[in-house]
Amino acid sequence: MSTGARNARLNVRLPADLKQVIEEAAASVGQSVSDFAVSTLVQQARSVIEQRTATTLSARDRERFIAILDDSTARPNAALVRAARRYKRNLG
Repeated sequence: MSTGARNARLNVRLPADLKQVIEEAAASVGQSVSDFAVSTLVQQARSVIEQRTATTLSARDRERFIAILDDSTARPNAALVRAARRYKRNLG
């Protein structure tokens, strides 16, 4: 977790029974409710972001992808050449 200043707030309203469950869970791992809530929210948020940004390949697709990357006879097609030129022009 970040070690920076704690200068942002996140307010949450929830039913009392859910608050009690959270308090019990936080106490069971020796954390304050605030620390428990932040660490749990950040962990879940990172998991969601990873699932949305990562690509998971099947074993078959992974092997095919690696074979394509390793193919020394392969040459870039026109679209890839144009994309590389655009990238170099825009990002240097």
